[in-house]
Order: sequence, then structure tokens, then C-alpha cells
Amino acid sequence: MLKEYILQNWSLIMVLSAFAVALHITVFLDKKIIRRMYVLIVAIFLLSIAVFVEFEVAVTPQYRMLRSILMAIRYSATPFIIAQLIYTLVKKQAWYIFIPAIALAVVDAVSIFTGIVFNIGADNSFSRGVLGYLPFIVVGLYCVLLVYFLIKRSNKKWMEMIPIIFLSLALLSQLIFPFIYGSDYAKIFCPTLGTALFIYYVFEILQQTKKDSLTGLLNRHAYHADICMNPDEITALISIDMNGLKDINDNQGHTAGDEALLTLALCFSRALKSRQYAYRIGGDEFVILCRRTSQPEMMQLVERIEKSVADTDYNCALGYSYAAVGKKSIEDMLRESDAMMYAAKDRYYEQSGANRRRHSQSE
Repeated sequence: MLKEYILQNWSLIMVLSAFAVALHITVFLDKKIIRRMYVLIVAIFLLSIAVFVEFEVAVTPQYRMLRSILMAIRYSATPFIIAQLIYTLVKKQAWYIFIPAIALAVVDAVSIFTGIVFNIGADNSFSRGVLGYLPFIVVGLYCVLLVYFLIKRSNKKWMEMIPIIFLSLALLSQLIFPFIYGSDYAKIFCPTLGTALFIYYVFEILQQTKKDSLTGLLNRHAYHADICMNPDEITALISIDMNGLKDINDNQGHTAGDEALLTLALCFSRALKSRQYAYRIGGDEFVILCRRTSQPEMMQLVERIEKSVADTDYNCALGYSYAAVGKKSIEDMLRESDAMMYAAKDRYYEQSGANRRRHSQSE
């Protein structure tokens, strides 16, 4: 039986092994996420064993009870795996995401004796009970929730949508293919899900190499790569520099400084629209590139940023440059926006100095 299992699931074993090795050597993901990924790998592997054994005993009537137990495990495992996916990939997701999966597992366990979800006849044949479609409904709801969370946390760029599409197709197949190909689809579900998860992980790591680890914005390497890609499409450039970061670091500590940078980055991210991309290119230096954006759209973006930052305890200097398609080089636009930004920065510190002098005189 071991030989048959290995032959049928060799591709899954290879993918899960590569996944585990990649997780072990990765430096981009939080250790908590890595541990939860390992749980996913083990769960998929154990599910593949349960599915294999279930199909092996399906032809032998005396194993009717064992097949019922294995079927209850299979129906319950898929919602748990998707719930674990949500718990792993969605930040600050609470444990209660597992409650529907736990409730379904109880119903599936009861079905072993009552046939309420599925029934294994005396001849070891399968039939659905009155709640026969409940597992598919629960899985469907989890799938919708997972895809929603993944799209919500993405920046909607095509490269981030590709792994979400792959994962969605793998999960969607669990809802559709059993009604097209019958129960035999269960034999390929684990390899399908394992491969989709590994693809998602690879794309996630590729995206992490382009992101700033603190703020989640695109990093300096991504900036230099993007300005070389169709530079004529870049019609607006915004330079931003935080005011007072050194004072925060000196007086409140670098943790407070990191919190300030993260807060500003969130302001920038929320202000962005389609074809507008934010980069952290230095300690407190940011750049926003706008592709095929009109001048009114650029000014609206500037207003959104200024309004969002004004609602925080922080301040930043901002400059911008606009040019019709192909009318200015990136270097010229950056020089123009930087000059405006540094002028704004000088005004801020002049005003801050005047305020401090007035305050000391009043004392």
C-alpha cells in the first residue's frame, strides 16, 4: 500500500518537501506565519493519506465503518485547511475563524452514525444525506472570505493578483469538479492545493524582495527598476520627506520613529489610486510615481496625502512635478519635485524655530 501511495502522490510529496525547505531558509516571513505554513503542509499531507486509504477500502464492504470515518475526516479537513490559510495569511485574524469548520466537523462525525451528511451503505456504496451539500457550502463561504481578504490586502497590481488567481482556481475546483468528475477528483485535490499554495508562496517571496520591510511600500530597488520600465508613461512624480524624524528618534526612541514612518506610509497607500505607486527610497524619503495620470489627478492625490497626514501627529514636506507624456525626463522631474520639497522643508523648520523662540520668550 505504501508503494501505491507514493506512486499516486509523488508530485505532492515533492511539492510539499520543496515548500518545507523553502520555508526553512526564508528570511522574509514572520516566524509565526512560517509555523502556520508548516501546519498547512502537514494537514495537506495527512489529508492525502486519508483520501488514499479511503479509496483503497471503498471496494471492500467489511471496511464500511472505516470508510465512513475517513469520509468524515475528508469532508471536515478541507474547511479546516482553508480556515488555516485565512489564519495564516490574514494579519490579526482571530481563532474564531475556525468555528464554522469545527461545527461542520461535529456534524460530519454525527453523520457517521446518522447519515445526515453522507451515508455509506452495507455494500460500501456512497450516498448523500439531507445535509449532503453542507460541506460544499461551508467550503464555498471560506473560499469567498479568503479571496476577499487577499484582494483587500493587495495593492491590486497584476503581479499580486496572479497568485491569488491560482489559489482561487485551486479552491474553486473543490466546489465544481466533484459534480463534474465525481468522487475521483478527491485524488487530485491535495496535489492541486499543495501546488497552488507553493505558487502563492513563491510569488509572495518575489513580492517581498520589492517591498520595504518596515512600511510595506515598494523599496528603492523597485523604484530604480520601475523608472526604467516605460519611462515615457510617467507623467507625475511626487517627492516626500518626513519632518522631525531625527527629533522623534532622539527623544522617543527608534521604535517611535518606525511607528511614525509606518503611519505616514499608510497615509500614502490610502491616498493612491490606479497607476499610482509609492516607494520608500531612504530613511524618511518617499517618492510616488504616477503613470498616465493627468495634472488634476496628480493635484487630487497631493490633496489626499496632505489631508490624510494632517490627521496624524506627524508632518512631511512635499514637492511634485508634472509633465505630459514624454515631455520631461525622470531626472528633470525628480530635480523639480525635490526643489519644491526642500523649499517646503526649509519653511517648516524656519516656522518651527520661530515658534520655539516665541515660546521661550513668553516663558
